[in-house]
Amino acid sequence: MNPQELKSILSSGLLSFPVTDFNAQGDFHREGYIKRLEWLAPYGASALFAAGGTGEFFSLAASEYSQVIKTAVDTCANSVPILAGVGGSTRQAIEYAQEAERLGAKGLLLLPHYLTEASQDGVAAHVEAVCKSVNIGVIVYNRNVCRLTAPLLERLAERCPNLIGYKDGIGDIELMVSIRRRLGDRFSYLGGLPTAEVYAAAYKALGVPVYSSAVFNFIPKTAMDFYRAIAREDHATVGKIIDDFFLPYLDIRNRKAGYAVSIVKAGAKISGYDAGPVRTPLTDLLPEEYEALAALIDKQGAQ
Repeated sequence: MNPQELKSILSSGLLSFPVTDFNAQGDFHREGYIKRLEWLAPYGASALFAAGGTGEFFSLAASEYSQVIKTAVDTCANSVPILAGVGGSTRQAIEYAQEAERLGAKGLLLLPHYLTEASQDGVAAHVEAVCKSVNIGVIVYNRNVCRLTAPLLERLAERCPNLIGYKDGIGDIELMVSIRRRLGDRFSYLGGLPTAEVYAAAYKALGVPVYSSAVFNFIPKTAMDFYRAIAREDHATVGKIIDDFFLPYLDIRNRKAGYAVSIVKAGAKISGYDAGPVRTPLTDLLPEEYEALAALIDKQGAQ
């Protein structure tokens, strides 16, 4: 799959980030991860991102990263494209990128670099170096310390033919409009704010109809139903699911920093696909929060 073919796939259809399975000791649980991917793949997501933010990329050792990507690629070889999360310092991100390409990933999601604040030119140089280290397609994730402007993205688009996508995790509407207007169809644009469904209608109006769903991990049917309702502008269905599920879900998610990942792992366990605990520095939901989430999931019915 060349970068332009991947771009076409990413430009329509729901995307998702499977959580990474750990056992009771906190080690990667390959069999559980295979079972998860086999469960999720048939529901209709256009691509899955292995070892992304929801997949706790930031907590994986290099050897575990290779296991996660290989397992995902092998399991989904005949069902859905796998993209790999990469990040950290430039040299580290390049090593991960080249390893993911070697293992058969169809593309990369370039997560923000580490803690260090950097100039716009520095961030652009980081993105360019990673893009030029591989031949597969790359999506840049504008979030946190990675905040590229429209002129810099235009420059990167000229220098890096395999930079095919832009994922927005900032929520700056003025910035998003300027990028979308300036770059046009050069990129595939993805909504990437936490619990992206809440912003999906607004982003579709901006010309960003595709987003990544974390709740696909535990209510895949509902996630697909919601995406299709957004696509056909079925405002009644969208409003009902937001009122019945997403707003009370956000109330739980927003109680602690890091719960955007923890609540998804809790949901996976409730749905019968326990992925084990989150790794520190994240913390798992409290028992009463877990029970509140279980009640919400139960109201969504069989998946």
